[in-house]
Amino acid sequence: MGDYARGGQTRWVVKAADHDFQPSDKVTPYGILLPDHDRLYLYFTRSHVTSDFIVDCLSDCWQQLRQEFPQVTTLVLHQDNGPENHSRRTQFMQRLVNFVDAFQLVVHLAYYPPYHSKYNPIERVWGILEQHWNGTLLDTLSTVLNFAKSMTWHHLHPIVTWVQTSYPTGIKLSREVMRQLEKRLERHQHLAKYFVSIRPLPTP
Repeated sequence: MGDYARGGQTRWVVKAADHDFQPSDKVTPYGILLPDHDRLYLYFTRSHVTSDFIVDCLSDCWQQLRQEFPQVTTLVLHQDNGPENHSRRTQFMQRLVNFVDAFQLVVHLAYYPPYHSKYNPIERVWGILEQHWNGTLLDTLSTVLNFAKSMTWHHLHPIVTWVQTSYPTGIKLSREVMRQLEKRLERHQHLAKYFVSIRPLPTP
């Protein structure tokens, strides 16, 4: 964030810097999209986008949706194979197992192969958001969040959440703990890295 020239056009004169960037702040967006329903949930944070952050956002999103979809017992998560959410990331898989047990859901992790993330609909969301705020100075947090709230995805506004929790990096499980955790994971016979299923333990 700061007085950066971002291209685009605006109805008023804006003075912006085109070099020597010195950001006043930095926030990172994270998105969850329901493509069949055109529902978009955007989360912004000053912290690192860690495995814990991702699963916390997923939990928050499902808490908002579960009353509308009481018949849903399975979630399919289409994801890029990024460093914080790939299927060998120990903390990510541990948090997902906890999520599955807490909500009694089956979760299928379906990963896009390398260089194919362009087929993920969420990538088009970022392009639309960038076009939406081009020509504007994103110089305050409220400006960033308000522009995110006013964008539209297929004529619908997203639900925008500011996450204030600070997330430390580098959290991982020991090899022994991960070996035990692997017993909960069902990896595809030929695509073990790219398709994983997690089923809940029955509640007492």
